[in-house]
Amino acid sequence: QVQLVESGGGLVQPGGSLRLSCAASGSMFSINGMGWYRQAPGKARELVAVISSGGSTDYADSVTGRFSISRDNAKNTVNLQMNSLKPEDTAVYYCYVRGFYPWDRDREYWGQGTQVTVSS
Repeated sequence: QVQLVESGGGLVQPGGSLRLSCAASGSMFSINGMGWYRQAPGKARELVAVISSGGSTDYADSVTGRFSISRDNAKNTVNLQMNSLKPEDTAVYYCYVRGFYPWDRDREYWGQGTQVTVSS
């Protein structure tokens, strides 16, 4: 089973920065897409940013220009640099990985979530 370990959440003032990291582990597991989603209280989970194995990225309109996603394919890690944070960025952020084992089809896997709170 793929294990996703997230780190980097916390409390930050508006205008501040945070960096989220997620490490994926799993013997013989091949990773395609990686990314981050978030869910605020009372709202549906939404895409924040995703990155393909080739480095193509996609961002939610609300974070474009403020957030930056990157990945290290050798270490199976994905990072989210969040700058100019706003109170509306407050949410639980979930690491997302899409990949497959040799004997199975492509599947999605989720981290346990890390809280990001933007407040003065």
